[in-house]
Amino acid sequence: MLTQNEKQKSQNYNQKPKTDLKQRAYLYSIKLVKFIDQLSKDSSSQIIAKQLLRSGTSIGANIVEAHGSSGRRDFANFFTHALKSANESKYWLGLLRDTHKAPKEIVEVLLKETIELSNILASSLMTIRGKKTF
Repeated sequence: MLTQNEKQKSQNYNQKPKTDLKQRAYLYSIKLVKFIDQLSKDSSSQIIAKQLLRSGTSIGANIVEAHGSSGRRDFANFFTHALKSANESKYWLGLLRDTHKAPKEIVEVLLKETIELSNILASSLMTIRGKKTF
C-alpha cells in the first residue's frame, strides 16, 4: 500500500509537465508564422495574414512584457492587451476558415490553441483583479 507522499509523487510523474505560458505563446507564434507562410498569395489572404501575424505574435510579446512589468497594474495591463490580441486572432482565423482561404483542419488546430491561450489569460486576469480565487 502506498503512503500519501508516494501517491502524490506517483501522480506528479503521470501528469504532463505544465508548459510555461511564455513558451506556449512563443511556440504558438512559430506555428502561426509557418501557417501564414503557406497561405495563398492573393490580396485578401495576404491582408488577413498580415493582420493575423500582428495580433497572433502580439499575444506572446505582451505576455513577455507582463512578466517584466513593474507592478500588478502594469502586469494586468499587458495581460489585457494579450487577451485582446488573442480575441482578434480568433476573428482572423475564423475568417480564413469560413472563406475557405486556408485548410479547415489546420485552422481548427490554431483556433483551439488561440482559445486556450485566451482562456488562460482571461482566468489570470480575473485572479489578478481578485474576482476569482482558487
